[in-house]
Amino acid sequence: MSRPAIATVSIIALCSWQTAHAQLKSGTHTAPPCGHTITPRQYSEKEVQMNAATSVHPTGKSQAESRTRATAKISVQSSKANPYDHAAGPQLVELRLTETFTGDIEAESPVRALQVLRDDKSACLVSLQRVSGKLGGREGTFVLQGSETVENGRIEATWIVVPGSGTGDLAGLRGEGGFEGQFGQGSVGTLEYWFD
Repeated sequence: MSRPAIATVSIIALCSWQTAHAQLKSGTHTAPPCGHTITPRQYSEKEVQMNAATSVHPTGKSQAESRTRATAKISVQSSKANPYDHAAGPQLVELRLTETFTGDIEAESPVRALQVLRDDKSACLVSLQRVSGKLGGREGTFVLQGSETVENGRIEATWIVVPGSGTGDLAGLRGEGGFEGQFGQGSVGTLEYWFD
């Protein structure tokens, strides 16, 4: 093919692309010049919008569709507090607890928490606990990472399942939830969970 022919083909192709691009941006679509027809696929707004709630997992289900909600009563069987920093300001305390879960979660769990305890007895904590037992009839273990606040003797907590911590029938477990109740007296917790 001669250079003038190549140049002509390139100009026609560029012209067709520019026309189609401009028509797509303006929302109109007519046949471009030079007899070339470009038929772009029209995507609906719903098809284009993807977020965490609608992202598709390998199973073909969205994360929202594959979640299960578990509810369990949490009872504190034992607890021990060990202050380890008495410097000026809030006291730092290590807590060791043993908990049991009954309900959709049937399990036992040792808990280790680090607490910032203020003079007014309000506190914030971070915790880790390995839950051993059954969740929704599946047996195994998993680790919960928690963040808790205590005010006027009432505790509010959020937690997540540490990714990769599930064993046995609970391998691949993911989840998030929390609980509310009187500090050290037990509460009702929830866990929204799914599997990778």
